[in-house]
This record gives sequence, C-alpha cells and structure tokens, in this order.
Amino acid sequence: MTVLHHHRPATRALAPFAAAALLLLGACSSDGSDAKAATTTEAAPAGSTTTAAGPTDSTTTTAAPASEPLKILVSNDDGYSAEGISTLVDGLQTLDDVEVTVVAPLDQRSGTGGKTTEGTLAVSDVELKSGFAAKAVDGFPADTIRAAYDDLGLDPDLVITGINEGQNLGPLVNASGTVGAARAAVARGVPALATSSGLGQPVDYDAAVPFVLDWVKQHREAIEAGDEPAAVTNLNVPSCATGEVRDLVETETDLDGKAGDALKGTQDCSGTDPADEAAGDITEFTAGFATLSPVSANP
Repeated sequence: MTVLHHHRPATRALAPFAAAALLLLGACSSDGSDAKAATTTEAAPAGSTTTAAGPTDSTTTTAAPASEPLKILVSNDDGYSAEGISTLVDGLQTLDDVEVTVVAPLDQRSGTGGKTTEGTLAVSDVELKSGFAAKAVDGFPADTIRAAYDDLGLDPDLVITGINEGQNLGPLVNASGTVGAARAAVARGVPALATSSGLGQPVDYDAAVPFVLDWVKQHREAIEAGDEPAAVTNLNVPSCATGEVRDLVETETDLDGKAGDALKGTQDCSGTDPADEAAGDITEFTAGFATLSPVSANP
C-alpha cells in the first residue's frame, strides 16, 4: 500500500559469594589488621549508568525514564456493538505503547451529526464484539465525548471515531455522527480522526485498518509533543466491488457535491487513472482511492 502524505522496577541480583569472600580476606591478612570490607555490586538495569567511586566501589544507577503510552479514545455512531468499532480497536492494539479506551453510544445513532443531550448521561459497562471492555453512553455520538471527559475523567491524546458502516463524504459530513463526535473532541482541544468504510457487500472494515494505523504512526510524534493541531481529519476507505483499494489521496471535502453521488453503494477499484487531488473526495473515493480530507471544526 502506497500512501500519499499529507516503570519498571530494577531487578536486583546479589553476589552469591559475598560471605565467602569476607572469610577468605580475613584468613589471608598478614599484618593482623582488619581486612577491607568486601563490596557487593548490584546488577544495573538495562539503560542505566554505572559509576565506580574509588576504593569503596559504590555503585549508582539511573533508570531510563519510562515513556507514557499514547492515550487513544475511540467512539463511533453505530453503537458499541457494531463490527467496525471492534475491528478498529483490534487494529489499534497492534501499535506499540498505546492505551485504548472505548466510550461509544449504547445503540445505533447514525446521521445525528453533532446533536447532544442535556442533563445527566447514563453510562454502563459493556463489551465490544471482541470482548474488549468499553463504556456505553445512552446518548448521541457527541455525548460520548462529554461523558468521557466530564463523567469518566479521561484525558486522551487522540480521538478516533468509527470505523463507520458507510462512507462520510462531501455534504454528508455535516450529518455524520462519526464526524460529530470527532468535532466534539476537537472542541476539547484534541486532534480527531473520523474513519469510515465504503458501503458494499460486505463492508470491508479490515481494508481501512492499515490506513488508520499509518496515519497514527505518521502523526504520533507531533501528537505526543503537543504539536498536532486540534483538527478533524476525515478518512474514507472503499469496500471494493472489484480490485483492491488504490493509493491514499489527500483531497478536499466536496461540500458542493451531490449527496446521491456520495452515497453510491459500490466502489470500482480496478481503474488505472492517476489520483487527482483537485477532484474532491467523492470523485476520488468512487474511483477506488482512500481519501483523507480536512473537515471544519463546525458544520
């Protein structure tokens, strides 16, 4: 796949012959004076620095600082029991040093955009299809972000929503709960990636996972440094009727496009025409390209 870019405690090991060394030194002393005290050197943990300090042989160790995991909050608009969110979480767990938390709607809430619920939100313990522990919120996708922050006290580095059943392209982005939840995250100052798979028989969630992982890897350093902009990025990956997903193309969201074109249920990935960034997300997606597009923080 070609992508077009846009505490651990130390283990201590004592020398097993320390006592024997003391006895031997005492026996071999020729002037009757007390033998110098034998010293025991501890095994230094990997990544530490050992410094000799003269005749006392004192040892100091400096443990390597433990890196913090990348904290990823996952939500969607299809509900916690959907196949797409389970596939996404399975994929994210293959990344090194990540902490994945799922807070998703209790049931199907597609097409609800950025709607929110007033008052208290009911939150329950659930499991994804894979058995991964999650929290379900009886509310809209955007509500899950409020619950994650205000009720559960989470502080993620990144929010990923999806993988949605069906593409969110062009004018559809403003009605998308997948995008709505991502926008709610950005309002909290956190970068968000909205992810969707194209309609097809069946929807190919697995095809979207490598594109998601590549995006996280490419942006991880900036996210961890606090340099990644708090913005919504919209990723759509075809479910190819023929052929395989072509390259990833960074293009604009075609807000002036026709919703009917954006909702086409098949994507022909067997074409040979090169990507055209100026064509917009609907055209490129329908031609079999995965599309990566910026989406405004507000509808």
